[in-house]
Amino acid sequence: MNAAKNFLRIVFLITSHFVSSQNYPLFGPEIKVTINGLSFDAMEPFISTDGNTLFFNSLNSADTTNLYYALKVNDSTFNFAGEVDGTIDPSPNHLDAVASIDMGSNFFWTSLRNFPAQTETIYRGVYSVGNVNNISKVYGTFNIYQPGWLVFDAAINFQGDRLYYSNAFFNPMDCGVVPCIAKLGVAQKVNDTIFDKLANSDLIFSNINDTNYIIYAPQVSVDGLELFYTRLLKGSNNTEICVSVRNSVGDVFSTPSIIHSNPGFTPEAATPTSDKQKIYYHQRNSSSIYEIFLRYRTGYAGINENPIVQNLFVFPNPSVSIIELKLPIPNQQFQIEIYSLKGPKIYGTTEKTQIDISKFPKGMYIINLYQDEKKWTSKIIKE
Repeated sequence: MNAAKNFLRIVFLITSHFVSSQNYPLFGPEIKVTINGLSFDAMEPFISTDGNTLFFNSLNSADTTNLYYALKVNDSTFNFAGEVDGTIDPSPNHLDAVASIDMGSNFFWTSLRNFPAQTETIYRGVYSVGNVNNISKVYGTFNIYQPGWLVFDAAINFQGDRLYYSNAFFNPMDCGVVPCIAKLGVAQKVNDTIFDKLANSDLIFSNINDTNYIIYAPQVSVDGLELFYTRLLKGSNNTEICVSVRNSVGDVFSTPSIIHSNPGFTPEAATPTSDKQKIYYHQRNSSSIYEIFLRYRTGYAGINENPIVQNLFVFPNPSVSIIELKLPIPNQQFQIEIYSLKGPKIYGTTEKTQIDISKFPKGMYIINLYQDEKKWTSKIIKE
């Protein structure tokens, strides 16, 4: 009997890897969020369940990174309230960032205090009106206790029983300041200070953890059915805010749908509101200052109507000169854009699907095609 049950469970997991009737959320144009009284960068937003408190951190590539909060005036306006007391590491060159809170006011964040002497980088405490008390480390098998590995960032779910995280491997000799690897996982609560990696964690994220990307900044909706995260194409500066969906909290997450890509401006770290009607995220402005932005949900796209198709048909690929695109929707207006891996747009056309890339430097490029309010994307290689 147990063998039969295990077999059925395996069949369910395998089929859920490929089949889903859940829909992707769609969002409208971005709206800049004003934080009155703030004079520095704002990154890694997290909105409280009641929507009245916006948490964020200062520039996370600076010598010192701290956590702050602001109080709501309206959806796109907040008043700066100051540091989140109790979370600040007094030592120089520290990082305290990436806030999240569960329904019981348990506050989680990433901190590099005591690292690398102690490899755990996730901390928790109890939040109350701008202050965190009863602080402790978060231990468990979601940590990879090997040289070079750390938990890049993490977010607690609303119920407080699952921790979504990004394991990252750093090797400055090979990858500089960017992780060589970053992948998502999920851990189950054992007690307040211990979370252990779920046995099927790798399967849950098998459609997301693409080894061509650095994947980080997970945030899950209150119902656990929508996962927002950021990915960075390796060898590039192109970040993309993505969402994956599922039918129940036991399912595998779907392949990504890209919510926002803005080459050169580094959009990252989307966080949904508890009613799932808004997301907040950060990106750079034209003065290279990080600001927070807001988007309202406008509807849904069916899982089989995903506006992002990863494998746009381009041939020959690689190529030394001419490439040709096969239009997904024949005999309809289109727009083609080609970007370098460093972000800048280097080519655009609305007239032809044959493109001469003979004058491009050798290397990899991103090609986007837009038709009928949909977007397809692929990588091309110039030899």
